[in-house]
Amino acid sequence: MKITVSPTPLAEQKKGALVVFCQKDEILLTEENDALKKQLADLLKKSAFKGEAGQVTLFPVNDGHAIVAGIGEAKYFHNGLLEQAAAAAVKAGRAAGFKSFAMTSTLALEGVSETDYQLLAGRGAAWGTYEFTTFKTATKKKKAAAALVFAGPVEDRATVKAAEAQGAALCSTADLANSPGNVATPTKIANWAKKMAKENNLTCSVMNEAELAKKGCGGILSVASGGAEEAKMIVLKHAGTDKTAKPIVLVGKTLTFDSGGISLKPGKGMEWMRYDKSGGMAVLTAMQMIARMEVKTPVVGILCAAENMPGSKATRPGDIITAYKGKTVEVCNTDAEGRLALMDALGLAVDLEPRAIVDIVTLTGAVIMAFGGAAAAILGNQPQIVNELIDSGLTAGERLWELPIFKDYSDNMKSDFADLSNISNGTGAGTATAAAFLKEFVPEEIPWAHIDIAGTAWITAAKPHQAPGATLFGARTLAQWVASQD
Repeated sequence: MKITVSPTPLAEQKKGALVVFCQKDEILLTEENDALKKQLADLLKKSAFKGEAGQVTLFPVNDGHAIVAGIGEAKYFHNGLLEQAAAAAVKAGRAAGFKSFAMTSTLALEGVSETDYQLLAGRGAAWGTYEFTTFKTATKKKKAAAALVFAGPVEDRATVKAAEAQGAALCSTADLANSPGNVATPTKIANWAKKMAKENNLTCSVMNEAELAKKGCGGILSVASGGAEEAKMIVLKHAGTDKTAKPIVLVGKTLTFDSGGISLKPGKGMEWMRYDKSGGMAVLTAMQMIARMEVKTPVVGILCAAENMPGSKATRPGDIITAYKGKTVEVCNTDAEGRLALMDALGLAVDLEPRAIVDIVTLTGAVIMAFGGAAAAILGNQPQIVNELIDSGLTAGERLWELPIFKDYSDNMKSDFADLSNISNGTGAGTATAAAFLKEFVPEEIPWAHIDIAGTAWITAAKPHQAPGATLFGARTLAQWVASQD
């Protein structure tokens, strides 16, 4: 989506549909658009529109149309609802045949700055244009590219540029994120990453199985051992302009399909395990955002890509494997495979002597039991990095909630036969015990945070702001946080 700026007030925009946000019965327009505000208020009184989050309606105004999008009650508001409202408005507008949209450049919403509003609304509008039609065979005319205008004065046009860049990054990765395991294989993801890196002035290197074996990356190799697809460790680098700074490393779990291996998952719903690569997709998206925003800080993205299958060479429950850096792990459940791939990736991240490491993963069903799809869990070894990421998430519209890593959880990950077990010998606290396992592979002096997005990485039923599929949750937070480190 092309995003531009016009000094002309929203009410005087003549092209396309006007997008107006509403918090319950309050129309969020500033005084230069008072006439439009009054007209819409009169129309709303006669309609069923209540300004609920996700609610969208179309009204004729002046010589055109306005799309009114709700963000719900003030006491329940968070920034994600604004981005979703923008996406819902554009999605509805596109369905009604509109190609161009206009929004006010300033929003009368307490607690949301002008720059945050423009980033959220612009990025959301871009996300509202996305449709996953790769495998639809019905012939239909491709929709024209969409455009958005921020109407009125804009103090910081760099924010508008960032909104366009981040929206483009989301849309460009989404087809890959939504592709099934027979299409989005580790090899094809590696090739996609190489092409993307070239287009965005990033460098990309890929370790194949022979190289991983030479390095001693027994975790990811054990995960891939039961399938025909070769594991890949994909490393993307953004050089930045601060040549003296240590890099930030972002690690994404990229399981292209997770059957559970020998510890086979139930058949019902297993098709959604194509989204077990969502952590890697968030890192791919964030790396594009970071590159396009020309962030000063050097950043490295690592994707541990494999598929977990129950073939004749698959890792068995009870097998003992050796991680990069030498720790031994008893594999008590082959469906706890993500942490096995991640332990190697974290070891490689530590080799880079980073200023911080953040891993983002669809790791545990326990996090879905804890938070559903409302938030992701965050855990870490130092309060500062955890708090920074929570704050960045709130700004970016993605909610993170901290869970502890008590020593009890670390003790529960010990094995009678190896250094560690890949599942807890206790009961409950599945998200925290998984994090406790990963913590063993990062020295305490390196700030590290772990984000479990198993409940937020995809949706299974259509919502006003998007169809079923990948949400790319986490990319927005990571980009926001990395930019704040400059």
